[in-house]
Amino acid sequence: MYVFDDENRMIGASSRRFDGAFPNIIDPRIVWEIKEYYYATTFGSRVADGVYETQLDGYEFRDISHRSGRPITHVFFLDAYKTWWVDGKSYLCRIIDILNSGLVDEVIVGKEVFTRWPELLNSIIEE
Repeated sequence: MYVFDDENRMIGASSRRFDGAFPNIIDPRIVWEIKEYYYATTFGSRVADGVYETQLDGYEFRDISHRSGRPITHVFFLDAYKTWWVDGKSYLCRIIDILNSGLVDEVIVGKEVFTRWPELLNSIIEE
């Protein structure tokens, strides 16, 4: 993801790839990442790394948004009931902290993708 100023100078870039961006990876208005860990036989560092990466991404987006004056909506999708609600409740608490601290703008969980995601995406498109 890259953000440029009005004179086409790069203001910032993300250090990671994302699952999606709209309208594209140059000057996006919304960026999203999906964390779904199905059928894991062990639990631990992979999930912890995913949550930590999202937190770091949030810091980058906030910094780039402040420097550019262009808001970037950061959406975090979660799926895999057993991963988050059975094995990973402590990580789920970290995600709530990330949301409340403004490092992610929205967390969409499970089937909520069918209702909330279209609403959110339409609101971004209509701005």
